[in-house]
Amino acid sequence: MSDSRWVSSSMPYLTPRDRGQSDAWGAEAVARGGKGGQRIVHAGEVPASDEVADLLGVAAGGAVVVRRRIIELNGRPCELTDTYYPAAIARGTRLAERGKIPGGAVTLLAELGHRGARVREDVTARMPGPDEREALHLEADEPVLRLSRLTLNDADQPIQADLIVMPAHRQQLRYEIRIG
Repeated sequence: MSDSRWVSSSMPYLTPRDRGQSDAWGAEAVARGGKGGQRIVHAGEVPASDEVADLLGVAAGGAVVVRRRIIELNGRPCELTDTYYPAAIARGTRLAERGKIPGGAVTLLAELGHRGARVREDVTARMPGPDEREALHLEADEPVLRLSRLTLNDADQPIQADLIVMPAHRQQLRYEIRIG
């Protein structure tokens, strides 16, 4: 892969995969000549921060399920992704376990009866904290992009919230929106 900048579109990460397909990240990396992977550093119930509580419509401090991952491209960390689910949806499922989910979490959510119908994404830029800088192998002067993604079902109920941090100089976010 000769490009140092990755152009990323959200759509593949919002669509359930067909049975037997790899997760969206693995498929995207292979299609671009690379190898995508992820390390799940934590999975399970945690108290919702104010931000997560606001996104998921739960009480601050209330139980939510999180999957904290380090996403890698060719063995190099390229993003930190914390994905949160309401406990009522994820408790007792593979979403609350550290193992890899065949086809990805969006596919499992759909199998559990929770399909995304609308997504809201907010992107900001900032300097990384010390832990982020270390995990992403960044220099002190390299900023990050932070993507907050909320997925809602057809009843406008939150089913998933992603908080993603990625090196700004290695990313380009692309939004393609169908009108009408």
